[in-house]
Amino acid sequence: MGADWPGEADEPAEGDSSPDASRSGGGRRVPAETRSRQEYYDELHRTVSATARQNAAEEQAAAEKWDEAAEESRWMWTEYERKWPPDERPPVDTSADPPGSWRADGDRFLPTATNKRVDAECDRVADRERDRISPAMRAVESQDPDRHLIGFDDRRKGRDRIKEKVCDKIEEKNRTPKEAISLIPDAIRYTFQYKESRYTQGVWDDIARLKERGFELVKRKNFWAEEQYKGINSQWIDPGSGQRFEVQFHTRISFEAKQLTHRSYERLRTKQADKFEELVLEAFQAKVAAQVPVPPGADSISDYPERGRDAR
Repeated sequence: MGADWPGEADEPAEGDSSPDASRSGGGRRVPAETRSRQEYYDELHRTVSATARQNAAEEQAAAEKWDEAAEESRWMWTEYERKWPPDERPPVDTSADPPGSWRADGDRFLPTATNKRVDAECDRVADRERDRISPAMRAVESQDPDRHLIGFDDRRKGRDRIKEKVCDKIEEKNRTPKEAISLIPDAIRYTFQYKESRYTQGVWDDIARLKERGFELVKRKNFWAEEQYKGINSQWIDPGSGQRFEVQFHTRISFEAKQLTHRSYERLRTKQADKFEELVLEAFQAKVAAQVPVPPGADSISDYPERGRDAR
C-alpha cells in the first residue's frame, strides 16, 4: 500500500532521488501522505459523523424553536376567528340557479352545459394523475430514502377550486372549459419534504430525476426570501398527455408553516376581507414565515425562467 495515495504525487525534481521528494509544479516540496488508507477513511468517517451530529443538533434546536412559535401562532389564529367567525360569512345563494349549474363566491357561475363539460375534463385530469403522473412521482420518491412525498392524499385539487379557476380563465381570456383546465398549473400537485441540511442538494437531485422521467419544467419560483411564504414551487408538463402539475419543495417546518397559514391565504384569495382584516391576515402570515429557518444554500436555487434584475 503506497504512501502517496489518494492522489498521485508529482515526480521528484531532477537530481533529487529521495523517495519522499514530491514537489508541486512550482518546485515547492509537498509532504507525502503518511497515513494508511484505513486511517484516512477512519478520520474521514469521524469528520462526516461529527458534521452529521452537528446538523442534527442544529435542526433539532430549530424544530424546538419552531414548535414553540407555532403554538403561539395557532393561538393568534383562534383570536382572529373570535373577531371574524367563519360561520358569520353568508353562504353562496344558489336557490335561483338551474339544476346542474354551479356557483361560487365573486359571482363565479357555470351554466349546466358548461359545468358538465368541466366535470368531464376533471375526470380526465384524475385519469392522468392515477395512470401516468403519480406512478412516476412514486418512482422518483423511491430513489432517495432521506426525503419523501408529503400530503399525497391531497394531490388533486378539489373540483370547486378548479371550477373557480376555470370561471376566471373563461371570463378573463375567453377560454373553452378544456383550454381553461389545461392552463391550471396545480390541478395535480405534489410536495417533497427534506431535512434542512439535505434540502438544497435534494431539490436539485429531484429536479434532475423529474427531467429524466421525461417531464418538462415550465416554471420554478424560489420563495425563500419572501415575507409571506417560504419554499420553492415548480410547474411541470407531462408531454405524453399535456397535463400540467405542480411540485413544491419544502422542509418539515416550511410545510407546517404553509399549512398553518392556509386558511389565511384562502381568506385573502376570496377578496371578501376589508382592508383592516387584510392587514391582520398579512401580518399573521409574515409572523409565521419569519419563524421558518432557511436551509443552507436554498438561495442558490434560481428561478426558472430566470428573471433579470429589472424584470417585471
